Amino acid sequence: MSIFKQKKGLGRGISSLIGDNKNSSVKNKISLSEIVRGKFQPRKIFNKQSLEELSNSIKERGVVQPIIVRRSKVIDGKYEIVAGERRWLASQNAGLNEIPAVVIEADDTKALEFAIVENVQRSDLNPIEEATGYKRLMDEFGYDQEKVGKFIGKSRAYIANCLRLLSLPKDVVNLIELGKITQGHAKVLVGLDNANLLAKKIVEKKLSVRQAENLVNLFKKPKKIKLISKDSNLRELENILINKLGIRVFIRNKKNNSGSISFNYKDLDQLNKLIYIIKANY
Repeated sequence: MSIFKQKKGLGRGISSLIGDNKNSSVKNKISLSEIVRGKFQPRKIFNKQSLEELSNSIKERGVVQPIIVRRSKVIDGKYEIVAGERRWLASQNAGLNEIPAVVIEADDTKALEFAIVENVQRSDLNPIEEATGYKRLMDEFGYDQEKVGKFIGKSRAYIANCLRLLSLPKDVVNLIELGKITQGHAKVLVGLDNANLLAKKIVEKKLSVRQAENLVNLFKKPKKIKLISKDSNLRELENILINKLGIRVFIRNKKNNSGSISFNYKDLDQLNKLIYIIKANY
C-alpha cells in the first residue's frame, strides 16, 4: 500500500505524481543538515502552535510520512524540499538528526505541482497562498485556469474566484493571511473601492459572511432619487426670478397644484436683498 494517500475529490494526488516519476527512489534517512527549503513552497505562514503539536507527535512516534526531496541544482550535496517542509521544521524542533525521505527527479514545474497538491490536500494553505500557487503555475509554466482546475480537481470557477483574491488591497490580503477574515468574507470585497474600510468593519464587528454581504450591499446600492420632470412653464418662471433677484430659485409643484418655492442665498448680502425686495413690494 502506498505511503502517500490521495484524498477523494482532488484531481491528482501525491501518489499519482510519485507514480509519474519513474526515477523516484526511497532513501530511508537523510540528514536534516543536508536539506534546504524548496523555492516553490507555496506556504509562507506556519502556525506556531500547530508546528509545536507536530513536533511533540514526532518526539513520540517519529515521522510517519516521508518528505519528498530532489537534488539541489544550486548547492552540491544538498537536497531541496519538494513537499514536507512543515515536517522538516517540526523534526528540527523535535531534535532529530535525520528524516525519512523520498528522493525524486523533478523539474521546476513538477516541484511546484508536488508542493501545491500536498498543501491543498492537507488544507495547509491559506486562500492567498493557494491563489499564489495557482498564479505561479499560470505565469511561470504556461497553465491556464482550466488546466489548473483539472490538475487540482477543482472547477474553473473555483480557480477564477481564488485568483480574484489577489486583486484585493494589500491590507485586506494581510487580514486573509492572518486568518482575521475568511475566504467567504474576502469574496464579497473583491472589486470594491472601499474594500479596506469594509474589511476593518468586518473584523471589528466580528461579522459573519452573511452579515458582511449585507454590509457590502448597503454600500453598493445607493438610494435611488426619484427625478420628476419639471413643467417647462415652471422652469421659465424659475429663470425669470433668478434673473431679477440674482439668487437661485426652486419651484416644486405637486399634482394637486400645492408646492413650495425655495431661495438659495450664498451670503448675508443676498439674504438682505431678498428681504428688501419682499418688504418693498408687499
